[in-house]
Amino acid sequence: MNLELPKKFRALSNQAHQVAAEYFRPLSRKYDKAEHAYPRELDLLSALLDGMNAGSPESVGAGSASKRGVGAEEGVRNGGNLSALVGVMELCWGDVGLLLAMPRQGLGNAAIAAVANAEQLERFRDTWAAMAITEPGCGSDSAAIRTTAVKDGDHYVLNGEKIFVTSGERADAVVVWATLDRNLGRAAIKSFVVEKGTPGMSVTRLEKKLGIKASDTASISFNDCRVPAANLLGNAEIDVQKGFAGVMETFDNTRPLVAGMAVGVAKAALDRARELLTGAGCRFDYRTPLLAASHAEATLYRLEAEWEATRLLTLKAAWMADNRLPNTKEASIAKAKAGRVANDITLKCVELAGALGYGEDELLEKWARDSKILDIFEGTQQIQLLIVARRLLGKSSSELK
Repeated sequence: MNLELPKKFRALSNQAHQVAAEYFRPLSRKYDKAEHAYPRELDLLSALLDGMNAGSPESVGAGSASKRGVGAEEGVRNGGNLSALVGVMELCWGDVGLLLAMPRQGLGNAAIAAVANAEQLERFRDTWAAMAITEPGCGSDSAAIRTTAVKDGDHYVLNGEKIFVTSGERADAVVVWATLDRNLGRAAIKSFVVEKGTPGMSVTRLEKKLGIKASDTASISFNDCRVPAANLLGNAEIDVQKGFAGVMETFDNTRPLVAGMAVGVAKAALDRARELLTGAGCRFDYRTPLLAASHAEATLYRLEAEWEATRLLTLKAAWMADNRLPNTKEASIAKAKAGRVANDITLKCVELAGALGYGEDELLEKWARDSKILDIFEGTQQIQLLIVARRLLGKSSSELK
């Protein structure tokens, strides 16, 4: 095993880190205090990223996260999932909310990349897409979705309500999960691209949140919303044998990205805590046995070990997607581990910094608030553990709830 970052991604990693340090960090507090204000500064950055992707077989960003084969090369491949992950980890070292607010880098874009056909990939290539799954009566159990999609000629008519839609107000379109037939359960759930301005679609509320305030979070209602049949992502046929696997493939690509966000913000907290503790007299000599180290030093060593384990699990899940290997279990392992570890690390770093870590003079307190969502969205900690258990025990969702 070679655990080094592939050489072709090192420039990307360095550039993303520079953006995080010189672009995101200076804006962090501004948009943390101005919730619902759109960060206009991101438009130029997004345009530059679009330019980098133009004509590139190894594009970067959320839209590159897919299990599609690129070319017919043999052997190990480091591709779009890994490049997207590397960028996400470094940018979230700067600010999670600003990354989530970046045009054309939403989880909806990753969903399109994961399951859209060739024509849809081209048509929605420049579209900023949010993703709408959660409903008032349906949280982590995506199979309980009640939003309906009824075929009517060349259109589907959508009715229902979605909540906690990241970038739901700002995005050009929303990838909406809806059921074609409630009686057929999971197998009938499909995803639709609903473009902004479509009659019957309306934003009803913007949420005030604990963290990631630079990113808008909306509630959206669909009332007899007519969506072209061509906007149904993937296969329109209901395959009872395949069940929920079609739309769930999206998570195989997006969960490692969310884990990467957690890795990034946790590393930011570790780095800053180390700086502050070094200034307070801690030596951080790794040759010193833990029993001989100070409590603060030993605590940081333990947090660093947890972070490194999380990082490697996350890289593995993305690498498996690049090599078209089944990675549902690994994606959930990475997401579960990363969400919990990021929460633990950011809060513990606030504690290690004392009063300084709790005030607005430091970004530590912001990172602690931002990290909590990473253990919740894209499937909560508990749901990830349930998925892992099902895979390990060979149980279906009906057999192990």
